Amino acid sequence: MKGDQNTKETGPELRKDGNIQAGTTNGDCGAALPTRLYRRRWVMCLLFSAYSLSNAYQWIQYGIISNIITRFYDVDGFAVDWLSMIYMLAYIPFIFPVTWLLEKRGLRFTALVANALNCAGTWIKVASARPDLFWVTLLGQSACALAQVFILGIPSNLASVWFGSDEVSTACSIGVFGNQLGIAIGFLVPPILVPNVGDVDELAHHIRFMFYISAGVATFVFVLVVIVFQERPEIPPTQSQAQARISRSSDYSYMSSIWRLLCNKAFMLLVITYGLNVGCFYAISTLLNRMIIEHYPGEEVNAGRIGLTIIIAGMAGSLICGLWLDKTKTYKQTTLVVYILSLVGMLVYTFTLNLGHLWAVFITAGSLGFFMTGYLPLGFEFAVELTFPESEGTSSGLLNCSAQIFGIIFTIGQGKLIDKWGTLAGNVFLCVFLLIGTIMTGFIKSDLRRQKANQRAEVQPVSHTESMTVQNYGATACSSSHE
Repeated sequence: MKGDQNTKETGPELRKDGNIQAGTTNGDCGAALPTRLYRRRWVMCLLFSAYSLSNAYQWIQYGIISNIITRFYDVDGFAVDWLSMIYMLAYIPFIFPVTWLLEKRGLRFTALVANALNCAGTWIKVASARPDLFWVTLLGQSACALAQVFILGIPSNLASVWFGSDEVSTACSIGVFGNQLGIAIGFLVPPILVPNVGDVDELAHHIRFMFYISAGVATFVFVLVVIVFQERPEIPPTQSQAQARISRSSDYSYMSSIWRLLCNKAFMLLVITYGLNVGCFYAISTLLNRMIIEHYPGEEVNAGRIGLTIIIAGMAGSLICGLWLDKTKTYKQTTLVVYILSLVGMLVYTFTLNLGHLWAVFITAGSLGFFMTGYLPLGFEFAVELTFPESEGTSSGLLNCSAQIFGIIFTIGQGKLIDKWGTLAGNVFLCVFLLIGTIMTGFIKSDLRRQKANQRAEVQPVSHTESMTVQNYGATACSSSHE
């Protein structure tokens, strides 16, 4: 990895050891910021997606069979809604200590804690498959909800730490993809594993079997994380990440970082608009069974399939949006267009739900999911651009905190409206807030700080102070260059 006085990103090239490297450094390896891409970055991304999948499945596994869970535990529908909303509620008070831990202890520590909590929660739920143990299943769900706090804001952080500038949005979308795939499985599998049978003992057997499967998967993924998951690469993948290591390694203050984020007007607008959009998605996912059963009685399995359609379409949207961002870097424009199309999709879904044609609901729900779920990685990556060099985990955490707050408000509000006036009123309620979010998105100033940092690093020499700060991994780069 020898080169001129400036550190700049060049095209990737294959090393003798099979890894891909990028970037140049000077002859003595002391005055430039070396960068390198490692093949194992894809292993880290896929492993994160696996444990995010396991946790996301837990979120929706009750809601999609809410009528069955209500009868089995002899509780009302609002109590079952809380099995979903506990995920949202847990996030709000714990996000700040968790993002602080992420900054102080790193990705591996948060991954271990997340998987330990998720695994514990699944085994607690195995013990709750009795009609008189609703409080136990709530306890197990609470443990999984706490695990989610250590997971939900990680995709943009992991992508920035491990991936190059031309693939970071794609990597973030893959991280979101895992979470959405878990929700998709949560929509599809419970209605198949837990049929709506009348005998309570038989129903308990089916529920326990469902819990055993999720506990087995969570345990297997936990073991993989303990063995395989790594903190970060020895050498950063991009110039912006190298600079971020410098800025966060000396006199870093978590509270000062939070304050700077709160004073960033463009970012705070994004926090609100992201919360409105994703909060609507949470409400729709939680209440989907109730909406479908109201118009199509006895269609519990198809309600799960409609939820699956929403998520599968959304996963395609997430990947397409991630690839598009890596290619075009049009963060503001893409975010606004997807937001507008989410509103249009919600309007179409709202006014076709009660037509009596289940096939039409599949189509309109799929279009809604494509854009509403596709928005998730857009929000994460746009936030990183607006807030660089602040921690990606902190900015994503604030976005998700907003989403949880609005998710609780919208779930309760829409649920009450559905109970009193039906699904049309509840869905129009969400459409109004999506319209507000669309208008607010148009006022976000597009200040792509991470892109500017990468561009400046390509043409400017690095200061003596910065070169001394990175000499530890610069030395590693030098030794690697002689392999």
